[in-house]
Amino acid sequence: MYDHLHNDLLAFDAILDQARTMAGDYLRSLPQRPAAAHLPAELSASIALPADGEGALATLQRFERDHVPLLSGSPGPRYFGFVTGGGTPAALAADWLVSTYDQNAQRNGENGTTLIERQAIDLLRQLLGWPAAWTGACVTGATMANYVGVAMARQWIGHRHGRDVAADGLLGLPPFAIFAGSAHSSTAKALSMAGLGRNTIQSLPLLPGREALDINALERALIERGDQPSIVIASAGTVNTVDFDDLVAIGALKQRYPFWLHVDAAFGGIVAASPSRRGVLAGIEAADSVTVDAHKWLNVPYDCAVIYTAHLPLQIEVFKNHSAYLPAPIVVEDNYLHLTPENSRRFRALPIWMSLLAYGRNGYADIVDRNCEAAQYLGQLIESDSRFKLAAPVRHNVVCFAVNTDKTTTAALQKQLHQDGTAYLSPSVLNGQPILRAAICNWRTTKADIDKTFTTLQKLVS
Repeated sequence: MYDHLHNDLLAFDAILDQARTMAGDYLRSLPQRPAAAHLPAELSASIALPADGEGALATLQRFERDHVPLLSGSPGPRYFGFVTGGGTPAALAADWLVSTYDQNAQRNGENGTTLIERQAIDLLRQLLGWPAAWTGACVTGATMANYVGVAMARQWIGHRHGRDVAADGLLGLPPFAIFAGSAHSSTAKALSMAGLGRNTIQSLPLLPGREALDINALERALIERGDQPSIVIASAGTVNTVDFDDLVAIGALKQRYPFWLHVDAAFGGIVAASPSRRGVLAGIEAADSVTVDAHKWLNVPYDCAVIYTAHLPLQIEVFKNHSAYLPAPIVVEDNYLHLTPENSRRFRALPIWMSLLAYGRNGYADIVDRNCEAAQYLGQLIESDSRFKLAAPVRHNVVCFAVNTDKTTTAALQKQLHQDGTAYLSPSVLNGQPILRAAICNWRTTKADIDKTFTTLQKLVS
């Protein structure tokens, strides 16, 4: 055995102790750590591969010295960029163990990972109150979950025309329509990967002052299609204003018109963890496929999402993989090799399983309710200061606002806040105007974090 490998085998405990120390130092630093890292103007990626190597401890020290300072405080309580959870203690511990156990999570008869995945999928379904008949599978994130949903929709369209698209391809398939209101960009990416084209989405009119789909416009579009099958992509939590399409009304349209309904509930789906807020997801049982992220509001580490579907046999048609060393696919809900794009699969379900069992229904209802209350509070603070203006009503856990003073601009304020480090907010555009967007998804966030963030915003516009 090579010297460094042999030495590291003997020093395994010391290596893990050093990694644990680094992790503990980082986690303890989060309340004070800059929410976003300050990166040098130039970062060189040039590095020479050593002939002999440094060994694990020396390389850990190199990483801590040279690269940890370049990492953000995104698991912390004042990182409000994008839609970013923080990793509960149970989920983080589970994720460490995922790498330790290093299992290939598939139904191969030699490990029990699929039992955990089935239970995790079911626990999440129970938390959200979704149909027991749905099956699910873990994937890397919403983009891949949307891809799986779109690929199943493509196969369903083929069936309507007597074609097996998964086997024979799209060539010769009649044109079909894809309708959406405020579809997330990951949906366009999924359509591109599925060979359907990112430009094929027909963006329909929205309700006045909303990001939600105008149902009357959708029905008119479906009437024009007649009996030709279509795909409808509904939003359950738009990225800027957390708006929800009317899934009850869309479900009613499914009774009259032929379309596959894919619901992108990447982060909005977790709203249903709060019994008092889940009404916005009424009607989701009409969906054919649903995306929900775990590394957003469920607060498990990157990367993890779940794709649910009511059409398990169709899913296997698309993703089955049979060879001399792989058994023929059978239609069972834990046959994950034949349900997702990856053959080799990280044990992503363990953090979901462990966090849901650790904190239960009430723990996750608390996270959602506290985050939504924090967003309402920030919205009230914004409205109380004439130097700011809300860009949209505060829905659930996101606050969109802009600068309302000649002393600075919204874009400049975002850069100043980034440099200050107290909090991080994403820039975005709403109704053609630049805005700042605070997405509050972290289990750690308190009212004090909102006060500290707003005080900093006030200081920066003074």
